[in-house]
Amino acid sequence: MTNTSKSSMILLIIFIIIFIDMLGIGILIPVIPLIILPTSKFFVLPSTWDTHSCLIFAGWLLALYPIMQFFATPIIGQLSDIYGRKKILIFSVFGTCISYLIFIYAIYVKSINLMIISRIIDGVTGGNISVAQAIIGDISITNTKSMAKNFAIVGMALGLGFILGPFIGGILSNPQHIVWFNATTPFIFAAFISLISCCLIIFILPETLKQRANSKSLNIFKAVFNLKYALTSRQLNKVFPVMFLFNAGFAFFTTFFAIILAHHFLFNQGSIGDFFAYLGLMTVLSQGMIVRRISGKLSDIDVLKLSIIATGVLLLLFPLVPVGRAYYLYFIPPFLALAIAITKSFSMALITRITNDDKRGVVMGVNSSVNALANSLPPIAAGYLAATGAMLPVIIGGIIIIAGGVLFNLFNRA
Repeated sequence: MTNTSKSSMILLIIFIIIFIDMLGIGILIPVIPLIILPTSKFFVLPSTWDTHSCLIFAGWLLALYPIMQFFATPIIGQLSDIYGRKKILIFSVFGTCISYLIFIYAIYVKSINLMIISRIIDGVTGGNISVAQAIIGDISITNTKSMAKNFAIVGMALGLGFILGPFIGGILSNPQHIVWFNATTPFIFAAFISLISCCLIIFILPETLKQRANSKSLNIFKAVFNLKYALTSRQLNKVFPVMFLFNAGFAFFTTFFAIILAHHFLFNQGSIGDFFAYLGLMTVLSQGMIVRRISGKLSDIDVLKLSIIATGVLLLLFPLVPVGRAYYLYFIPPFLALAIAITKSFSMALITRITNDDKRGVVMGVNSSVNALANSLPPIAAGYLAATGAMLPVIIGGIIIIAGGVLFNLFNRA
């Protein structure tokens, strides 16, 4: 098998693995409002809680996963540099499968404590995307022009997962389709496909790490030092702060918009699934038809100067949609998906381009750690904000992203 053929095969496997992972995450999007809003028949929180309390709890519950990722993902990145990508990827995906099983039981017995434990386990083991990105970096470094194109694979898998995931989640949680469907059914399916992903890694995916780290010492407090590294690295200190703001702002949208659709626009689980499926479809089209075409033709810095600010501006359009005109929401995703797709792909290409070969796993771990921290605080804040005003999380998110875009432009003035 030629190197090109082998790289293509690895990219295909990574696409399938990330797709399955995102499919599992996407399936859960329309289900979360069902279990935390008191108006739902699948409500599992204490009956004495009002909507205000439930929204705040949802924020803390959704924050647990990125908080745990902040501490654990850098360790997973180190382990992937020491022991190889494949072994660590198996551990990560299997942990995700176990967390789904625990969450199923938590819903069944209405246990808040088990929900919390499930989210913690998923966060501790949930470094599969960062390891997958390191694998793409491993096979892309010899051809820098293909970097953004290869990283677009991640975006396409994310988008495709969001096309099918929310749609499937809306169906599997609706007993009107099949009488025994309920809030646990999507989690059962998610656990099953995670197990399939684990089997693909074990039996098909080859090891891509050519040069393993010389030292096998492990820094369990790496997450804390990662923040210093992100701010002081001469090559990376103009990228990570900006991407922190981008991901933090976008987290205000992603973590709570399904709840906003249910609570503010009165969407049911099927309508929520359809909306996110539509957003996912736009993302896939953007990655496949535009990002892959402009990869290697435009400067990653020049592209990011525009795409980051555009993302924030587009988010600020959602609060302008009147409650009685919810169909206006569907005009925004095509443009939002394009801005997100470009930003995600070209930022990862930029990070890879300025990173040394033997530090790529560590840097991807740093990147994931920074992203995890960026995703940790917004859900907590969004819970309190949504309890005050439904659209406040989206407004704050858009403003933060625009601030990140302005900062990137200041960092990269000609």
